[in-house]
Amino acid sequence: MTITIEPHAHVHPLARISGDVFVAHDAALAPGVTIHSHGGTPFHIGSGVNIQEGAILGGLSQGRVLGADGKDYGVWIGQHTVLTHLCLIYGPCFIGSNCFIGFRSTIFNSRIGDGCIVMMHTLIQDVEIAPGKYVASGSIITTQQQADRLPDITPADRVLAEQVGSVVAQPVMTNGHQEKPIMKEGIELAPLVRQLLSRGHRVGAEYADTRRFRTSSWQSCPNIHAADEYTVLNNLQACLREHGGEYVRLVGIDPKSRQRVMEQMIQRPGDTPVVVQSNSVASSSSGHSAVNVTNSNGNDWAVQVRQLLSQGYRIGTEHADERRFRTSSWHSCAPIETTNEGEVLTALNACLAEHAGEYVRLIGIDPKNKRRVAEVIIQRPGSKATPAAAPTGAVSSASYTSPRSDDLATQVRALLSQGFRVGTEHADERRFRTSSWHSCAPIEATNEAGVLSALNACLAEHSGEYVRLIGIDPKQKRRVTEVIIQRPNGKTIVNSSVSAPQVSYNSAPVSSSLPEEVTQHIRQLLSQGHRLAAEHADERRFRASSWYSCPPINGNTEAEVVRALEQILQDYQGEYVRLIGMDSKTKRRVLETMIQRPKR
Repeated sequence: MTITIEPHAHVHPLARISGDVFVAHDAALAPGVTIHSHGGTPFHIGSGVNIQEGAILGGLSQGRVLGADGKDYGVWIGQHTVLTHLCLIYGPCFIGSNCFIGFRSTIFNSRIGDGCIVMMHTLIQDVEIAPGKYVASGSIITTQQQADRLPDITPADRVLAEQVGSVVAQPVMTNGHQEKPIMKEGIELAPLVRQLLSRGHRVGAEYADTRRFRTSSWQSCPNIHAADEYTVLNNLQACLREHGGEYVRLVGIDPKSRQRVMEQMIQRPGDTPVVVQSNSVASSSSGHSAVNVTNSNGNDWAVQVRQLLSQGYRIGTEHADERRFRTSSWHSCAPIETTNEGEVLTALNACLAEHAGEYVRLIGIDPKNKRRVAEVIIQRPGSKATPAAAPTGAVSSASYTSPRSDDLATQVRALLSQGFRVGTEHADERRFRTSSWHSCAPIEATNEAGVLSALNACLAEHSGEYVRLIGIDPKQKRRVTEVIIQRPNGKTIVNSSVSAPQVSYNSAPVSSSLPEEVTQHIRQLLSQGHRLAAEHADERRFRASSWYSCPPINGNTEAEVVRALEQILQDYQGEYVRLIGMDSKTKRRVLETMIQRPKR
């Protein structure tokens, strides 16, 4: 028994062939192909045959089929036939020329005529199928009556088979030399995506540079969780643009069996990126308009933030340097807990500033299903993302900023106008540090004058303590606002009229060498009852995101915190230093912002 491989046949080194097998010229065997002809010999693989990853060919010792040359064979595969991933061909078996055998299909003791298309997950056994017939996905053909009733193929069936079968998935070897596999040009992605989605399959994408392509080491593009054609195509377009000059392939996934049903090359180095378009704008599965996920410049991503928040999604960010970007190893930025657009944009701008010179991507998260609905790169090395301006307008229902004293009545008015209830809490110095607040007397009033009168009474009763205003959504029974309106040694004006209590947070402006933006962060964090800390890193640790903690900042006033930070910056000159805001109650970070970088 001999193995005969004609010149210009492409057999990958990881393909396994044993027994009496003949491989004709221009046939292509991908890695992971297994051909065992020890049972029913010989096997014939015709010219131009494409056998993809994971396909298995074997046979019984008894039984033969008559090949096109009039001789007996255990398995005969005709010219230009495609055997796709993980299909099983077990002889005695004859498959004619120009046939397509779909993923995970099994053919045993059967004869398939020329030009037939057998789709995915089918079983064909003990029958003979006439030329030009179509076998639908999931079919079980075990009687001749079933085989005789099969329909003829249509042009649309042939187009799909040609698109899936036109790509040899990996580079192959010819007498030790690598040759470029053949791929048809002008692939239309929309029909492929539409068909996969219509069958309930998920869509993904993978990419590889030339070195990884040779070793079949593909890396995944960001997950595509959408189930509507429009969003999937936008995600694919973003992947193609992001990995221009690399190999990119489309992957179809069966979510039930967790198996791949399609792998289709859609871009090669040197190709013009495929433009993916859909004829219609579909709606997402959640009922909202689909999120257009593309690389954004300027304030385009501010619109995406508004759209994501309007659909009830949460926002997050991730960053990666050049090395981690190549391996898709992203680091999470500081969590964005707020759902207020202005505060989200502020947090995004802080992340962009902190990770200047790195890749930064925006994440949309569905809190109910706990999955990502959008991933879009908003900053790349060498490009400067335009900071998005925070929106102006009425007080948001989820605002956590601390107003000045003359705005307190306005905030109360805004809360009441939105149907929210108002409450208050107080804490002495010790309880404030541990975030153990006591509730003041309930405020039952729903008119502005009554609420302000109750607020003044609480401030007078707990003078010398911390007092904070609470906004409560009575329907969802959750807090929508928390703002400190009195601090120990601060001045408050008791006023029973409709005017707001006048609160002084600091007796005098604090003189500081820190940038105004940093002092604003300090003031805002302190007003919300958060603790402050700092971390430092040299150049090497900064690249590895390995930060050291600075000495603790124990001050509770702006002046004390500013002095401590100025000392920290002086102690760690020439290093990176970032400011940390900590929520004492939940023990989580609410802010991470860079306040010093090494001078270059």
